[in-house]
Amino acid sequence: MEQKTTPKNIIIEGPIGVGKSSLSKKLAASLGASLLLERPSDNPFLERFYKSPDCYSLPTQLFFLFQRVQQLAQTKSQALAGAGQVADFMLAKDPLFAELNLDSDEVQIYRQVYDSLSVDTAKPDLMIYLQAPVPVLQQRIKKRNVKYEQSIKASYLQSLSDAYTVYFHHYCDSPLLIVNAADINPIDNDDHYQALLTHIKRVDAGKHFFNPLG
Repeated sequence: MEQKTTPKNIIIEGPIGVGKSSLSKKLAASLGASLLLERPSDNPFLERFYKSPDCYSLPTQLFFLFQRVQQLAQTKSQALAGAGQVADFMLAKDPLFAELNLDSDEVQIYRQVYDSLSVDTAKPDLMIYLQAPVPVLQQRIKKRNVKYEQSIKASYLQSLSDAYTVYFHHYCDSPLLIVNAADINPIDNDDHYQALLTHIKRVDAGKHFFNPLG
């Protein structure tokens, strides 16, 4: 049987609190890859957005858009050169959040800016989509204890999770691994992590699922 090649460029995505950043760090270390992480703490509008979303949705979203485009442009050469990279975000998440957070007039402004700034990002060798129900997301958000995140409503997390579900239902740009992340702890439980890592190394074309209960 032909041995499959471990993917080099991997993106890990999913809703707030699902564990993207922690898994990205661990996976990058295992694969000897560089690490590309979102920097939400750099966004000066984010805390104000959670307190008053009607007033701060657009500047919050535009800051994230500029930040993500800049980060991806800086690392594109590494991806093209064949250097491995694990990232905890995709640029396509930005319009998902925009559609969720902005009113119709703001979306039109956002789309004009997005279309003028979007970079030609390299497709990943593997997209990993982490799923977990809202109560699990809430528990993890509470545990990581970022002050301004504690006000995130369950209804918002549900809407965000639904948007991700719809997006990845139609996703076909690269191999996709959908992970049921509700009942595993790959960060603190090495058995869980090794099982997931083994599965990642076996993924080839198409859509795959990792459900530890199965």
